Amino acid sequence: MDTLTYWNGTWHEGNPAILGPRDHAMWLGSIVFDGGRAFEGCGPDLDLHAERAVRSARALGLNPKQSPEEILKLMHESVRRFGPKAELYVRPMFWAGKGGQGPISVDPDSCQFLLCTYLSPMRAGTPLTLGLCRSIRRPTPESAPTDAKASCLYPNSSRGVAEMLKRGFGNGIVLDAIGNVAETCSSNVFLARNGIVATPVPNGSFLAGITRNRTVKLLRTAGITVEERTVTTAELDEADEIFTTGNAGKVQPVSRYEDRDLQPGPIAARAHELYMAFARTQRII
Repeated sequence: MDTLTYWNGTWHEGNPAILGPRDHAMWLGSIVFDGGRAFEGCGPDLDLHAERAVRSARALGLNPKQSPEEILKLMHESVRRFGPKAELYVRPMFWAGKGGQGPISVDPDSCQFLLCTYLSPMRAGTPLTLGLCRSIRRPTPESAPTDAKASCLYPNSSRGVAEMLKRGFGNGIVLDAIGNVAETCSSNVFLARNGIVATPVPNGSFLAGITRNRTVKLLRTAGITVEERTVTTAELDEADEIFTTGNAGKVQPVSRYEDRDLQPGPIAARAHELYMAFARTQRII
């Protein structure tokens, strides 16, 4: 078993066919998701991922019927079904089944739910390379549902990833609408210089991730100064270290940014160490 999906009151193995051509989500993109991690029998911050999934659904105009507590219970059950050795991605999703009164609006009460948990090897601590993404920018709250983890935001990110892969990088730094650093195509970004850490302040153009927020707290508790503020591209050129946070790789150091080779540094290593220690306190199995 590599995939387990809870839908319509039943657990299904594999990739069940759920959406049809008349479903609002399939043709108009009214779908949100969240993504937590489970590994070594632990599920760090899965409760926060369940809460954010519900918030995202409401931000898209949906009326979710499942509570965060109900979703968390299903998350834990799915992890237990795989066992303690599995490295898992745990993904709750909500979507609109029907349109509403307007020509393209959603019917809030047609909101559907599933939980998909599947094998996904961890890349935590693995170095990655970044370039400056020039083909896309992060949208403003007026132009896209930036307050939700909405699937409709990701095709733009995939365009950015395609650019970066073509240029020989693993991911890319994406700017906000006025040209400051927002995040990467798929994760939040941190830099360190002279022992001080900085990360872009949430300005409505990107989600401040759950792993990001946890890492900020852990570093500050460890006595490391973390500034949440505007970050410019020039600062990336001068940083001693760059690292990213996200659910795919948790904390990952950057080994190259544009034409600069960066050795994974002590603060990124400390952030990874602190996060993994925290994660192992969140035992499910």
